[in-house]
Amino acid sequence: MPPTIEKLAVLFADICGSTALYETLGDDLARRLILRCINTMSGKIAAYQGKLIKTIGDEIMCTFPSAEAAFHAASAIQAAVENERLPDGGAMHIRIGFNYGEVINESNDVYGNTVNVAARVVAITRADQIMATRAVLDALPDNLRGKMRQILRAEFKGLQDRLDIYQVISERENPLSTRIGIPAYRKSAETVHEMILRYRHHTVTVNKQQRSAVLGRDESCSLAVQNDLASRLHCRIELRFGKFIITDQSTNGTYIRSSDGSVVHITREEAVLRGHGSVSLGVAFSDHPTDLVEYSVISTEDQS
Repeated sequence: MPPTIEKLAVLFADICGSTALYETLGDDLARRLILRCINTMSGKIAAYQGKLIKTIGDEIMCTFPSAEAAFHAASAIQAAVENERLPDGGAMHIRIGFNYGEVINESNDVYGNTVNVAARVVAITRADQIMATRAVLDALPDNLRGKMRQILRAEFKGLQDRLDIYQVISERENPLSTRIGIPAYRKSAETVHEMILRYRHHTVTVNKQQRSAVLGRDESCSLAVQNDLASRLHCRIELRFGKFIITDQSTNGTYIRSSDGSVVHITREEAVLRGHGSVSLGVAFSDHPTDLVEYSVISTEDQS
């Protein structure tokens, strides 16, 4: 079907602290807990006429027919996740950001500025917070507008205008406590991410300055591998809102092996790369590939 233009609310929900979960609980248990949390969120999406568009690691992207439906779904998702328990009795934490406007709807996915802004909003949202744009506020009925407060005016790279960002006030929060946390919010430490990719004697770095790398057989690739089963432009790794996303665009797929030995095979799909491990282009690890790309994620705190 040809692409269509629709007016929808686009919502991102991101599980906070997932890297720490993998480190403290191990990959298997952490993955099961995150999957359980995603299933909980998916149930609430469906309850409010929402549509799950995609899941990327510990983040979900979904759409709703109206800003009001997204507002209620966001609150329901947050409340449901608060009941998810970790082995030590602690709670899972998520952050939610959403926007409302026209999107390009094509092949069960959505694109456009509305989507990009929603992704930027969730990236600046803290754990246990729900943030939205002025476009959401303007589309809400009066009784819900009173449950939102402006928390900052954000300037996003690549966007010409500053955007007013609003926080959804939770039931247990005092609505009079406006703006108290804003200076600390703006000055909080930023996690700086960097990925090192190594193939034979070649090294490539993906970071805020160099946000992507392409792997494949073609000499124009960031890392050109000597593997006949690899496609010319086999896969792409990019830093996207604090996560390293690998996107397969090949014929034979991409195999990812984490540091614990677990293997994921993706074909025309995306996955999140964490910690360190190796990537095989088009050859299963059971076939003992020799042309591996090693990856390592480094995170530091920038207080500037």
